[in-house]
Amino acid sequence: MKHCGDFIEYIRNIKHYSSHTVISYKNDLDQFFSFCAEDKKYDKDALDRRQIRKWIIHLMEDGISARSVNRKISTLKTFCKYLLKEGVIIVNPASMVIKPKTEKKLPGFVSDKKMDQLIDETDFGDDFAGLRNQLIIETFYNTGIRLSELINIKTDDVYADGPSIKVLGKRNKERIIPVTPVFYEIIMNYLKVRQEYVKPDSGNFLFINVNSGKKLYPRMVYRIVNRYLSMVTTAEKKSPHVLRHSFATNILNKGADLNAIKELLGHSNLSATQVYTHNTFEKLKSIYKQAHPRA
Repeated sequence: MKHCGDFIEYIRNIKHYSSHTVISYKNDLDQFFSFCAEDKKYDKDALDRRQIRKWIIHLMEDGISARSVNRKISTLKTFCKYLLKEGVIIVNPASMVIKPKTEKKLPGFVSDKKMDQLIDETDFGDDFAGLRNQLIIETFYNTGIRLSELINIKTDDVYADGPSIKVLGKRNKERIIPVTPVFYEIIMNYLKVRQEYVKPDSGNFLFINVNSGKKLYPRMVYRIVNRYLSMVTTAEKKSPHVLRHSFATNILNKGADLNAIKELLGHSNLSATQVYTHNTFEKLKSIYKQAHPRA
């Protein structure tokens, strides 16, 4: 369709979507209109609700996951909203399209016992890299922050009055996360050693590269977390987000209030936090089966 190019430029330059999202949107639209072009009954440059539904059925029959199909539907809906705004169409053909249901996957997490084992028994090393890597693991597990939030923490975001850490979350929303005195001391010890590796142009990021003195990049943090989680779990996913899930699940199991967890995680609504109650329920079912005489 001739307006696809204008739409891609719009989301790239006006809406400032990420390059990954722009590529995904372009691929989805190309795929949809290629499908339409193969069907002689429909105008390849037209948008038709029946054709959208026909495409969805085609995707599902090809074994495309419901999650991926839903993303493609979202692309079409965003595109149609753009066409409405530009006056190209007067009716949104995608507005009444129902997304297929997706299975809710429980977030993977590491138990508190295994996390205690990792933190208390692992030899991270006494050099700067070892201290930094240990602090990375402990920061994720003690605060539940996201990877993007961790690498952007600055030294002056660590407050002595509290003690606590300031985090800049999604949509530039700041939040203050309290930390334990023991964990705060670990940060202070790290900061003393960090001074030897700071370069004049490295800024004041808390976590820095040993060689360059500059802030860590996401892939490096991912590799660090993956390496250490591999020591205590055989789960397929061993990422910073697993530590975020572990933080939320384990404090919920210890009786933390769901609204408090919502604030700590930086969720905009409670529904995003409620997924962790499923893990708690699964734990209760497991305990019930083990303990009840007729289970």
